[in-house]
Amino acid sequence: MWFEGDRRESAYVRFARKSLRLEENGERQQLPESFKQTQLADKASEEGYSRPEHGPAGDFREPYSQEELETLYPPHLKLQLVQVFMRHDWPYCAVARRMTSMVATSKDLSTWDTLQWRRKIETFGHDDEAVATRGPAGETEAICQAGELTDKGRQTTLELGQRLRHLYVNQLGFMPQIKSNAEDMYLRASPIPRALESMQQAFMGMYPASARTADFETPAIVTRAYADETVYPNDANCRRFRQLSRLFADRAAKRWNDTDDMDYLTKLFTKWMPSSSPRVAVDSHPRLSGIMDTINATLAHGPATKLPPQFYDEKALKIIDKIAVEEWYAGYKENEEYRRLGIGGLMGDIVDRMVITALEGGWRSEVASSITNGSKVPIKFGLTGCHDTTLASVLSSLGAFDNERWPFFTSHISFELFSADAEAQSPTANQDLASSSSSSQNKSAGLFSFLSKPAAPSPQTPSPLSSVARVPLSDLDESSRETLRKYYVRLRYNDRPMRIPGCVSKTANHLPGDDSFCTLEAFKEIVDKFTPKQWQSECSQNLGEGIFGKDDKHKSVAGY
Repeated sequence: MWFEGDRRESAYVRFARKSLRLEENGERQQLPESFKQTQLADKASEEGYSRPEHGPAGDFREPYSQEELETLYPPHLKLQLVQVFMRHDWPYCAVARRMTSMVATSKDLSTWDTLQWRRKIETFGHDDEAVATRGPAGETEAICQAGELTDKGRQTTLELGQRLRHLYVNQLGFMPQIKSNAEDMYLRASPIPRALESMQQAFMGMYPASARTADFETPAIVTRAYADETVYPNDANCRRFRQLSRLFADRAAKRWNDTDDMDYLTKLFTKWMPSSSPRVAVDSHPRLSGIMDTINATLAHGPATKLPPQFYDEKALKIIDKIAVEEWYAGYKENEEYRRLGIGGLMGDIVDRMVITALEGGWRSEVASSITNGSKVPIKFGLTGCHDTTLASVLSSLGAFDNERWPFFTSHISFELFSADAEAQSPTANQDLASSSSSSQNKSAGLFSFLSKPAAPSPQTPSPLSSVARVPLSDLDESSRETLRKYYVRLRYNDRPMRIPGCVSKTANHLPGDDSFCTLEAFKEIVDKFTPKQWQSECSQNLGEGIFGKDDKHKSVAGY
C-alpha cells in the first residue's frame, strides 16, 4: 500500500507532486491530468525520499481441493484463531458517483441521516484558472483522488473476502454461515482510507447481506492515530527507524546505481526522465521505486493509463523488483533494531493474541466489540486492512521472504493458530458446529442493516486486559510454556504455507512431518527478540549510531 506525504501523518501517505512525462516524436508530452493523480512522486520531504506503493497485480489461485484441504488442515489439529492481514489493491473510481455522508438533522445531534452526493474534482488550468479534472476521453465523472481505492481494488478485495468465506466458512466450518453480530471478529485498518475501504470490501465478501441477519449489530472497526500506528512501518513517527530506512536506501543506491542493470534501465527509460536527472537510479528523481510504483499501477488497470511498451520490458521489471525489494526489506533480514522499530509492535500484538488464546481460553478486545464495555465472546477471526510493506516486512522479519517479489495488489497473510487436540473435530464436524452456533440463522438478512442498528450494551463484561500480554517467553512458568508447545502457528502468504528458519531448523520447534507448523513456543521466542518494550521511547534511542548500531550490536539474521 502507500507511504509518506505529510510528515505530520504517516509514512504511507503521499500525494503525486510530479508526473513522468512521455516523450514521443522528440516532444515531451504530459500525461493526462487525471492520470497524474494515480502516480507516485518523490517523498514530500526535504530528502526527496519515497516509498513505493504498488506491487504487481496477480490472480488468485484456485481454491484448495479436498485433498489439499486434508493435508493443510490435519484432523488432529483444531483451528483456534485466524488473523488475516491484507493490502488494498479514471474513470477508475465509480464510487465517486455515489458518495454517502452521515449528517446531523437536529440541533441537539439526536437524529442523523445520510446525504448522497457526487464528487467532481477541480484542478489548475494552463493559466491557473479553475478547470475540471478529466479522464483520457474527457470524462469528469468517476475520477480518482490520489491514492484512492479504485474500482479494480474494490473488486479484488471483495473477491478476497469471498475466498475467505469459501475456506473458513464453507470448507472448514470455522466461522458460522450467518451472523447476527461481529463480536467474534476483530476488524482493523490503518488510518489510510483505501486500507479501510479494502477491509470493508473483504468483510462484505466474507459476510454479504445474505449472510447477515436483519438485526445485525453495527460492527466496530479499530484504527489508531498516525503517531501510534504500528500496522505498517511508521518511519514518519519513529526517528531512529527513519534514519535506518535511509541508511539502507543509501546502501542500495551505492550498490546498484553504477551497475549494468541500471545501465539497462537507463537505456530504456531515459527519454522519459527529467532533463535534470536523465539517468535512472535508486535515488534519482523520480526514484526507481517511484517508476516501479507507476508501472505496477498501470499494469493493474486498463489501457487508458498504459505507459509506452518499454516500461513493461520483462527484464526491466525483474531488475526493478529485485532492487526495490532489497532497498526496502534488506534491513528486516539483517538488523534486529530495524525489525523491532519497523514491524515489531505489530508482531508483538499478533503473538499476544495467540498466547492469550492458548493460556486464557480466548482473546478478547475492549475496542473491537460493539458492546460498550467489551464482549465476553472470544475473538476467532481478525481481518486487518494494511499495506504491501506490512506484509513484506512481516515475512522478511521472520526470514520467510527470500526470493519473493514485491507483494501484488490484494496480497494477504493468514496467521493460523491450531491446538493439538486428540479429540479435535474434523472439518465436517466443525462446520456443523459453526452452523449451529448462530442462533439467528433463520432471520432474514438485510443489506447494510448494521448501519441503523444500535449495539446493545452487555452488563458485567469482564475486563479484556490480559496478564500475559507482552510477557517474554523467558518469564513464563514451565506449565505455560508446556501449553504453548501444544499449539501451532502457520503462516499462509497468498495461500502458500511459509516456512520460518528457526522453526524448520529444530525438530522440537515444529509439527512432526510438517515444518510449516511452528510451535507457538518457538514462534513466540523468535518474535520476542524483536518486540519493542516501549516503541515510542525506543524510536528516540541510538540516533546517529549507524546502520547496525554501535559496534554492529544489532546485526543479526532474521527468523531465528
